[in-house]
Amino acid sequence: MTSVDTLASDVTHRRSIPTGSKLFWQVGPSTLFLIVLFIVPVVMLLGLSFVDDRFAFTMAHYQRLVDVPLYGKVLWATIKVALFTTLFCLAAAYPVAYLLASSRKSTRSWLIILVLMPFWTSVLVKSFAWFVLLGRKGAFNQILQAAGLIDAPVQLIYNFTGIMIGMTHALIPVAVMTLLSVMESIDPNLSKAAATQGASPGTRFWRIYFPLTMPGVASAGLLVFISSLGFFVTPALLGGPQDTMIVQLIVFQIREVLNWQFAGAIGVLLVLTFLVIFYLYDRVFGLSVMGGNARTPISEDRSRLRQLANRAGKILARALGIATDAAISLGGKIPSSRRGSRGIGLYLICALVFAFLALPTLFVVPVSFTSEAFLTWPPNLFSLKWYRDVFASPVWLDAAWRSLMVALITAAIGMLLAVPCAFALARRRFAGKQILFGLVVAPMIVPNIFIAVGLFFLFSRIGIAGTTLAVVLGHTVIVIPYVVVTMLAVVKGYDRNLDHAAATMGASGWTTFRRVTFPLIRSGTIASFMFAFIVSFDELTIALFVTGGRVTTLPKLMYEDALLSVSPRLAAVATLLLIFMTIVILVSEFIRRKGGARYGKA
Repeated sequence: MTSVDTLASDVTHRRSIPTGSKLFWQVGPSTLFLIVLFIVPVVMLLGLSFVDDRFAFTMAHYQRLVDVPLYGKVLWATIKVALFTTLFCLAAAYPVAYLLASSRKSTRSWLIILVLMPFWTSVLVKSFAWFVLLGRKGAFNQILQAAGLIDAPVQLIYNFTGIMIGMTHALIPVAVMTLLSVMESIDPNLSKAAATQGASPGTRFWRIYFPLTMPGVASAGLLVFISSLGFFVTPALLGGPQDTMIVQLIVFQIREVLNWQFAGAIGVLLVLTFLVIFYLYDRVFGLSVMGGNARTPISEDRSRLRQLANRAGKILARALGIATDAAISLGGKIPSSRRGSRGIGLYLICALVFAFLALPTLFVVPVSFTSEAFLTWPPNLFSLKWYRDVFASPVWLDAAWRSLMVALITAAIGMLLAVPCAFALARRRFAGKQILFGLVVAPMIVPNIFIAVGLFFLFSRIGIAGTTLAVVLGHTVIVIPYVVVTMLAVVKGYDRNLDHAAATMGASGWTTFRRVTFPLIRSGTIASFMFAFIVSFDELTIALFVTGGRVTTLPKLMYEDALLSVSPRLAAVATLLLIFMTIVILVSEFIRRKGGARYGKA
C-alpha cells in the first residue's frame, strides 16, 4: 500500500470515530471530578454568604464588604503582592531556566535539585528559617554588622520586603520548571539560521528566542500570580498588619470568629477578582498562548486589542535588542541559541538565584544537628539526637509513609485526569473551552481552606471523612491545575506535524503517541508528575480538615509540632525530606535519560 493509500485509510478511520466521544473522554473525567469534589463543596460554602444566621436570604455580608474600606485595601494589597511576586519570580526564573535548558543532562540534574530545594522544605520550616535569618538578631543582620556595612539592624521582616522574600523564594521553582518545559522544545537551529543572515545577538534573542518562550512565560506568570493570591502562611509569619492578605481574613473568619457567612462573602470577592484578571489576561494574550496549536475564536474588538499588544511587544523587543547589543559591545554575551554562548553575566545571575533558593535549606540542615533544644544561629554542633527521636517515633514514621503513598496515588490520578484535558485544551476547538480552562485552574485561586471545609462537609455525609481516601481525593483537586498548566506549556512547543508524519507511515494512534509524542514531551510530563507529587506531599490545609483526628500526614504532624514548640526536630525532618526528594529527582532523571537513549536507538 502506498503512503497516499495509507493516509487516505487513516483519514477514513479517524473520521469514523465520533469527535464528540473523543472529546468527552478527554475532558469528561476531569470535569466531572472537579464538579463533584470542587464546585459542589465550594458552592455549598459560598452559598452561605447569601444567608443570615437563620438561613434567610440577605446581602448584608456584601454590604459590609462595600461599607468597610479595610476589605478593599486588603484586596488591593493582595493583588499588589501577587503582581510583584510574579515579576520577581519571572525575572529570576528566566535565566535559570535557560541555563538548565542549555546545560548537559548530567549537569542539569544537579541544577534541578537546587531549583526544587524550596519545594522540598516544609512551608512552615521555610518561613521560620526566614524569620530567624532576617530577624533583627538574625544571621543576615549579624553578617552585615560584622562587615561594617550597617550600624543598626535592618528591618527585613514584618513588612512588604519579608513577604516578597518568602513568597518569591517559594514560587521561583514553579516558574523555572514551567519555563524549562518550553525552552527544551525550542529548535536551536532557528537562532543559528538568523545568525547566518547577519542578525546581531540581541536581535536573535529578543526577536526570535524570547517570543518562542512566551507560552512558558505566560503559563509561569499566570501560575505564580494565582498561586500568590492564595498564600497565607508566609504573609502571616513574615508580613506586617499593613500587608495582610485577603486569605488571612478568610482564615480568621472561619477559625477564630466562626463567621462562615462573611468568610464566604470574602471568598466570592476573591473568586470574582480572579475571573476579572483571567478575562483581561485572555483578551491580551489569548488562551491559545497556553493552549498549544489551538486557535480560540475571538471577537473583532478583542482581536484589535491583541494586535495592539503584539505591536507593542515587537517595539519593545526591538528596543531591548538594541540595548542588549549595546551592552554586549561593552563586554559579555547573550545566549543566542539553546546551545549557544553564555556570558559570565548569566552565570553570575544564576549563581545568585541558586544561593537564594538554597539559603533556608543551608540554614535548616546545620540546625538539625544542634545539641540545643531550640532553633538558634549559629547552632551548637554536633548531635544526632533529633534524628534518633524521629526514627524512634512510630507516629512520625507512619505519617511519613502515609504522605508518601498519598502523594504517589494523588500524582498518578492527577496525571490520568489532567493530561488528556490539557491535550484537549491545547489542540481542539470546542464550545466552552475558556470555561473549562477556568474550571481546571480555579482550585489554585479558591482558598484551600474553602475546599478543605467544603470537602469535610461532603465527606461527612457520605461517610469517608477522616480516611486516607478523603485525603487523596482532596489533594487530587489541588494538583490538577498544576498538571494542566504545565502540560499546556509543553504541548504548545510540540510540532503536531510529527504525529501527522507518523500517521502517513501507517502508525496507529497509540503507536504514534508511544513512539513519537511521548518521547518528545517526556521532560514536561515528568515535571508535571513531580509538581503533583510535591504539592500533595507538602499540602497542609486539606489534611487539617478532612482527616479529623483519625489519620495524620507528615505536614499535619509538623504543623502540630510547630504549634507546641518549634524544635530542631522539625529541622531534622526537613533535612530527611531534602535527602528523600534528592533521591527522587535523581531517579526520575535517570529514568528519563534511559528512556531517551532507548528511543534514540529506536
